Amino acid sequence: MKVAILCEYSGIVRDAFLKSGHDAISCDLLETESSGPHLKGDLFSFDWSGYDLIIAHPPCTWMSLSGNRWYSGTEKRQQAADFIDKIWKIKVKKLVIENPMGQINKYLPHFPKPQYIQPWQFGHGETKKTGLWKRGLPDLKPTNIVEGREQRIWKMGPSPNRGKERSRFFEGFADAMVEQWG
Repeated sequence: MKVAILCEYSGIVRDAFLKSGHDAISCDLLETESSGPHLKGDLFSFDWSGYDLIIAHPPCTWMSLSGNRWYSGTEKRQQAADFIDKIWKIKVKKLVIENPMGQINKYLPHFPKPQYIQPWQFGHGETKKTGLWKRGLPDLKPTNIVEGREQRIWKMGPSPNRGKERSRFFEGFADAMVEQWG
């Protein structure tokens, strides 16, 4: 299967698909952290029409509930919604947009209701309610429910890499995507 992972600098999802024999590539404005097929640049400057599956991780800063205090009703939030909507309109049968709990359905009421998943359902002992807005894909089923419900992401203190670390995708999520959607 030909898979594109959009707005992914870490390579976590891309590498999980590559390990299973899929033709996978990541795309982001940033360089990738791991060696592997990666396109650096504006995702809308590339042709995604030949792909079987697109998994997108658009920036969540302006759309997440945690940003309500700063971004509610702002132009930044509307720009983020427009960006997410533009991803949704990419002509591919199977597409998923991943983002934490936020304002996507408020700003984009034509979107489907999301499936919400937690890292502790996929082998990670922490919480981070994550939404999956899907087209042409079934719900992701939990693969490894673990004890422990630490709020590591929420408690993360200020640092130069805080934004990157808060947005890092969980390997358990990526492995489940490969097993169930690949």
